[in-house]
Amino acid sequence: MIPVERIWNSAQLPTLPAVAVRLLEIVRDPESEIRDVVETIKLDPAISAKLVKAANASYFGVRSEVKAMDRAVSILGTTVATSLALSFSLTDESLQTGPKAEHYRNFWVHSVVQAATAELIGQKLEPAQRGEYFLTGLLLELGRLAMLKTIPNEYIAVLEEAKLPGNTLSQLEEAHLGFTHVQIAQQMMTLWKLPEGIIHAAAFHHAPLEKVLELGTDPNARLLNAMAFSAAAADYFCTANKGLALHSLREISSHCLEMTEDDLVVFLGNIEERCRQAAELFNVSLSHLQSSADLMIQANEQLVQLALREHVASTQASIRQHVAEQEKRELETRNRELQQQALHDPLTGVHNRKFFDEVLLREVHRCVRAAQPLAVIFIDVDHFKNVNDTFGHQFGDQVLKRVAQIFSETVRVADTLARFGGEEFVVLVSQPSEKGVERLAERIRENVEKEAFRFGSTPVKITVSVGAAIAIPRRGETGIGDRLIAVADECLYEAKRNGRNRTIVRHVMDERDRQLQQLITQTRFSRWLVQQRLLDVPSISRVLLDCQTPHVQCGELAVRMGYLDIAELHSILKHQEVTGDRFCAVAVRLGLMTATETVFVLATQQEDPRTVMGALVRTGLLAPDAASGALEDYTRMIAPPAKHRVMAFA
Repeated sequence: MIPVERIWNSAQLPTLPAVAVRLLEIVRDPESEIRDVVETIKLDPAISAKLVKAANASYFGVRSEVKAMDRAVSILGTTVATSLALSFSLTDESLQTGPKAEHYRNFWVHSVVQAATAELIGQKLEPAQRGEYFLTGLLLELGRLAMLKTIPNEYIAVLEEAKLPGNTLSQLEEAHLGFTHVQIAQQMMTLWKLPEGIIHAAAFHHAPLEKVLELGTDPNARLLNAMAFSAAAADYFCTANKGLALHSLREISSHCLEMTEDDLVVFLGNIEERCRQAAELFNVSLSHLQSSADLMIQANEQLVQLALREHVASTQASIRQHVAEQEKRELETRNRELQQQALHDPLTGVHNRKFFDEVLLREVHRCVRAAQPLAVIFIDVDHFKNVNDTFGHQFGDQVLKRVAQIFSETVRVADTLARFGGEEFVVLVSQPSEKGVERLAERIRENVEKEAFRFGSTPVKITVSVGAAIAIPRRGETGIGDRLIAVADECLYEAKRNGRNRTIVRHVMDERDRQLQQLITQTRFSRWLVQQRLLDVPSISRVLLDCQTPHVQCGELAVRMGYLDIAELHSILKHQEVTGDRFCAVAVRLGLMTATETVFVLATQQEDPRTVMGALVRTGLLAPDAASGALEDYTRMIAPPAKHRVMAFA
């Protein structure tokens, strides 16, 4: 617990400059005029400049450039102008770098989402008061800013714990600090003499639905409902508890805002768009904010798990199973519908370009962090224009649907297949090897070539050209995705220039990385099984097609396997921050791991032997005892001896 006096006595507690104080007095005065707001803002040149700039933002849709303060305030409205001026006075340049920077950015993103959401609801409920709704939403999380500035070390620890699913910020604050950001915000708003309605809304914006409904007769009931919805929307867009937030949004929208489920889905899309516009006002980046469709899928998946757990705990076995499965099916059906609409190509049913770009970006960041290989395969239907011109676009569509089906049947479950555009398709290969990419690319080409296409009774020869590229990105090489696409595209057109119906693959890595990847491939459990003649290549390949290894960081894996202890891990990470080199390279250079140990750890990271063993048993290729014995022999023959206590075998 922390004495709350530490906050109120701190020199770092946010205070309002004279201009902001005067603006609040003007807002409270019913006799005030717009010129009073203009003249007050002009007293602070910095805020004046920011406000004129804000008036020109796309958020307000101004057609001609705003240069004068009088016109800026007329466009924004006095309440919005006041709220922006307040927010500009609360910004702190010192918090934009250093250990607090991430949490400072998160605070503003959360506040922007709440403000934009509140304004949209205000437009729906009380159009004339939408500026007040915007201001209230913006200030709801004021207590977080106060604690971040006055008790940063203690509060950052709470914020980090709140990132985990299932943890609510207010509960953690109460448990660790003895007070919440809601209570701090209320007190600060009271000290600043903000309108009573705003203070009241801040007090209940995290209240349960039952409490919100009890306040239905309150004079500020509409504002209270809007802030409860805005707080849930911010949790939905910005926190890990998306399932619980979506549940709250459904409850509040249905009981308090008279929205249907379809209305809510559309409204969340509007919120996403409005937030991105609002972010421009505050110079806040929302690049990491996921689309409303993606968030809906994640939230529904969390609700599936929550529903299953709750039923397991509260009902008898037979009833529990029936009800849980029914809810699971309904939610999964809804997820599939959403996913089909937002993430799939309507003609072929495979993923669309937008989905591919998002997955590629995530995979690039993962591979850069883990120094794992990344591969892209481009596929183009040969002479497709001639097919359309000769047999018609309807037959051309049938060809595209069938080749997409062939591609889907050929790639692995973990791979990402998408229609890139026109007759061009792309595959993002999961955990690739050089030989594996070559085999997959050639298998795609062969499977299309073997397919018998017919237009009526007329045979039509359909082939594809394939270009592929594989690389191991270096630390910080976030542009590797664009580079891989360019190289794979070059390979594709080289295949076309050389006669079509062929495959060309290039590796985009230096010889040292290539040799390392070959060593890793040779060390994998699947390769050992083939070398020991326990399985043949086709059998193990079928298993690996549907076998995905959970991702674990290299350092964590080395500790689990007994090659490093925690102190050694921290030493490597510290050197890595300075040099920017890959984890394993630093470990070897410091003498904390041998090259053989790093190869074995990387091989396990890319292909977990226990996961493969489980798949072999499930498919019936090996009996449980035989699979367990094979794993023990592999570990004894291949794994370097552990130097520390083995926590788990990956």
